[in-house]
Amino acid sequence: MITSLLIANRGEIACRVIRTARTMGIRTVAVYSDADARALHVRMADEAVHIGPSPARESYLVGERIIAAAKATGAEAIHPGYGFLSENADFAEAVIAAGLVWVGPKPASIRAMGLKDAAKRLMQQAGVPTTPGYLGDDQNPDRLKAEADAIGYPVLIKAVAGGGGKGMRKVDAAADFADALLSCQREAASSFGDDRVLLEKYILSPRHIEVQVFGDSHSNVVHLFERDCSLQRRHQKVIEEAPAPGMDPATRAAICDAAVKAARAVDYVGAGTIEFIADASTGLRADGIWFMEMNTRLQVEHPVTEEITGVDLVEWQLRVASGEPLPKQQDELSINGWAMEARLYAEDPAKGFLPSTGRLEIFCEHEGVRLETGVYEGAEITGFYDPMIAKIVVHEETREEACEALARACAATDIFPVKTNAPFLWRALDDKDFRAGRIDTGFIAAKGDALLPPAEPTDDMLKQAAAALLVQEYYGEPTLVSPEDGDLLGAPQREPWRGAIGFRLNAATNLRTAVNVDGRAHVVDLPVDWRSAPVVAEPVDDGVAVNDDGLSFLAAPARVSGAAAGTAADGAILSPMPGRVIAVEVAAGDSVTKGQKLLTLEAMKMEHSLVAPFDGTVAELNAYAGGQVSEGALLARVERAGE
Repeated sequence: MITSLLIANRGEIACRVIRTARTMGIRTVAVYSDADARALHVRMADEAVHIGPSPARESYLVGERIIAAAKATGAEAIHPGYGFLSENADFAEAVIAAGLVWVGPKPASIRAMGLKDAAKRLMQQAGVPTTPGYLGDDQNPDRLKAEADAIGYPVLIKAVAGGGGKGMRKVDAAADFADALLSCQREAASSFGDDRVLLEKYILSPRHIEVQVFGDSHSNVVHLFERDCSLQRRHQKVIEEAPAPGMDPATRAAICDAAVKAARAVDYVGAGTIEFIADASTGLRADGIWFMEMNTRLQVEHPVTEEITGVDLVEWQLRVASGEPLPKQQDELSINGWAMEARLYAEDPAKGFLPSTGRLEIFCEHEGVRLETGVYEGAEITGFYDPMIAKIVVHEETREEACEALARACAATDIFPVKTNAPFLWRALDDKDFRAGRIDTGFIAAKGDALLPPAEPTDDMLKQAAAALLVQEYYGEPTLVSPEDGDLLGAPQREPWRGAIGFRLNAATNLRTAVNVDGRAHVVDLPVDWRSAPVVAEPVDDGVAVNDDGLSFLAAPARVSGAAAGTAADGAILSPMPGRVIAVEVAAGDSVTKGQKLLTLEAMKMEHSLVAPFDGTVAELNAYAGGQVSEGALLARVERAGE
């Protein structure tokens, strides 16, 4: 058995691997960049090694530094986690050549499945059904356009070396193909160093079903059943569950058998995932499911499989890498209950899901759920890496119970001041169609604004904020008491308190007060008999952080009346977050039309387009490709036509 392990990753997956290694008595070594010097995975490991500056390409993606860190600390093995170098066959070979144990599949298996076009050809030879498309070597834009026209729209452009939703574009019409191809190739080159693409027929009512497979060096291969990862936003998974809703035994047997066949075709060793696309228009059927790709690593959503099978997949990885056979055979594995996972991201749904960065002044962990995280209260969320804060995982007897438990956990998420997608997750989980299992990969897009939290605080939220401020400021009159037991919940002025509070207002007359919520003043009336449901409210330096169904906001005594000032001048294009300008589409003096793309920003591994707010002329341009910008920076200014 391996006795010491270096984890070549960061965040929640590094923490996840460290926990299992610790229970197995394995010494752990973490690696970290400048930005991660105080990260949780660094604190948890037995030893930690600094490997470079904050950008991943200068630290976590430099295989030589990681191998050197393993040698210097006496680590026997390297676990790559997921992302970064986890599916890099050259890195796997370098680890093995250095005399270290690679906790992952054989480099040849990684190569066989690493390029989507070659993998699909291999699966066709192995008898695994694949989606119609173009897998050719000719990458001439005219040839790709002709193939797309022949396949028929909508068509999906996918990076050959892609993953995680990167380098993927849906094209609805022939006129949109050229721009989509260019954007896809640029993102693929940036993310994977390879701009080649393949084309697939886009399934109009698709579900994303994947099967967890596991092989060992003794020719054993098993599956651990399926997961449904259909709830996606911009091709990025948001909510996953196991098993898949609506999956009957015959279809399950067919898809799982195909997954095992795919793994055997590449002599697979270790944890892997076979991803399928299913046509859900008439329900799940064995003849309506096709192979998409294989991920030759552990998946972000692996906890839901662990919950329904009772298997620790990281422990299996370490045992198989040590040369042991699989701990269980196929007939010893079964599905027990239902598990769901929600990905909690540092992003603001009210602002188009733009990344949100900053210090986690409040980060209260959930009770009664499995929380996979790589942060802690006081940690810093930077713009250098993926914006995922945590994975919230529940396991219940039925899907209905799992859905309810996860919805409650998302609604109770208490994070401040960093914005999160928690209120969006709660609304998705509470949706009647999701509860009924009527889902496909277009679910989130189809629901649109119905899943978004209110752009402005509701009247009840304002009352809760006002009452929370009164608790902070007063002891005595007005009195705030628990509606359940009548106990006083007020406290001496400025005495620290935090947590869920229920209010009943006892006053001789109605109260009117001014409350500033996230920079905007509101006048709030609190009637004599007003009550609120329990609300999470916690003191912070500038006032009170209030949480309502996962939506956190700052409430402070209003110092001015009316709306907050300081908005940008009409036509000013401001950077919505810190990032890097990767493309500038216009020049100063150009005429532009409303909605026309002006420039593109990249932050947290995502592209964000900024467009003209109206017809006019680019009067000022302060951005250039490759430039770093801060939040709120004036990038351009458009003068309205006719002015």
